[in-house]
Amino acid sequence: MKNFFIAMLCVATTITFAQEKESSGLWSSGRPDGHAPISVMADHVHYKGEVMFSYRYMTMDMRQLRQGTNDATNADAHTNYMVAPQDMTMNMHMLGAMYAPSDKITLMVMANYLENDMNLQMRNGNQFSTSTSGLGDVSLSALYGILNKNRKALHAQVGVSIPTGSIEEKAVLPMSMGNAVQLPYPMQLGTGSFGVKLGFTYLEQYAKFSRGHQLNAMVNINDNDQDYKFGNRYNFNNWLAAKAGDNLSVSIRLEAVLVDKIDGQSSALNPMMVTTADTTNSGGGYVNSGFGLNYLVTNGGLKGLRFATECSTPLYQDLNGIQLKQNYNLTFGLQYALH
Repeated sequence: MKNFFIAMLCVATTITFAQEKESSGLWSSGRPDGHAPISVMADHVHYKGEVMFSYRYMTMDMRQLRQGTNDATNADAHTNYMVAPQDMTMNMHMLGAMYAPSDKITLMVMANYLENDMNLQMRNGNQFSTSTSGLGDVSLSALYGILNKNRKALHAQVGVSIPTGSIEEKAVLPMSMGNAVQLPYPMQLGTGSFGVKLGFTYLEQYAKFSRGHQLNAMVNINDNDQDYKFGNRYNFNNWLAAKAGDNLSVSIRLEAVLVDKIDGQSSALNPMMVTTADTTNSGGGYVNSGFGLNYLVTNGGLKGLRFATECSTPLYQDLNGIQLKQNYNLTFGLQYALH
């Protein structure tokens, strides 16, 4: 499967550059291949007066322990910790809105609702589960158009993440003697820190294809109320989208991700209890591949409505310490543009 995705990327890149490029006109988001795969955010700007609303449902599945680039076992985790995670599912509902007060600037706001579920195993073999749900952090961004000429476009993103999500989620655990105790970092709903989002996106269109490259960073600025901050996150996304008719496009995507370790430590957590409460077991490097579909309604009363989906899987994972490894990410989305 990994070699299949790599081959698809190589073939599609060759075909794209073999196509005769449209040599004039502005880059357009009004084509079925005019948006990035639905997992990519802030991929395009709008012209003055345009508005777009979006909804995304994302589910991430993690299972089986990994240490560095090698698989690990429960016994490996139980050597130093009383509890080892078995699997985790994170579901996210994300609402977004974009508005362009001018041809150069597009404003964007995004909010989300999270549902986290984790199964764990104790040294004695007993298993239990934890879950949390609620609002996450809110982000506000401005996208600034730098270039839009000859079907090439470049824009920058500057944004801020506002810590509206809880970092004090608790639960009664088998070893907590009936008391509700703080849950580890992955089960929290927010970061508790203000953050800065910075990014650049380059787009180019051809007669039958579009391609894009996006480099962005999420930098957490301050320690939160529990004296830690989540690690900074850096993404480099590359995608190709091909028309499969007037309304449909297919896409492939390759992504490199680097996540720093959590800086600091919460005094409410015992790092010897479970791997997820030890900040040593956080962050790492990933290479992910994705396959997506975009369907755009181009006529009638629903003109401007876009349906999209993408499934991504990891090609490579190098994790700090012992962590659950990523299995897959699945995203569904609706986008509606008003011109």
